[in-house]
Amino acid sequence: MDKQLFIQSALASILAFGAISAAQAGPVAPDASKDKCFGITKAGQNDCASASGSHSCAGTATKDKDPGDWKYVAKGTCEKIGGMMTPPKK
Repeated sequence: MDKQLFIQSALASILAFGAISAAQAGPVAPDASKDKCFGITKAGQNDCASASGSHSCAGTATKDKDPGDWKYVAKGTCEKIGGMMTPPKK
C-alpha cells in the first residue's frame, strides 16, 4: 500500500469516528443557573422533546409558544417572560 494512501485512509477514519461520536452524544445537562421553561419557544428552537409527545428532538417544534415545548432560560426568568415552570396536564 502506498504510504500517502495509508495516511489519507487513517485520517479519514479518525475524522469519521469523531463525527459518529459527536452525533451519538445526548442532550447536555443544564447547569444550576438554568430552568426548564414551557410555552415560550419559537418553532424550531426548542431544547429537547415535547412534553406532549408530538416530537422527540431538539429543534423540531412546529409552532411558536406550544405549551408542551420548552427551552432552558436563566433561573428565575421563566414566568417573567410568560412561560410556565411545569408542563401542561395531559
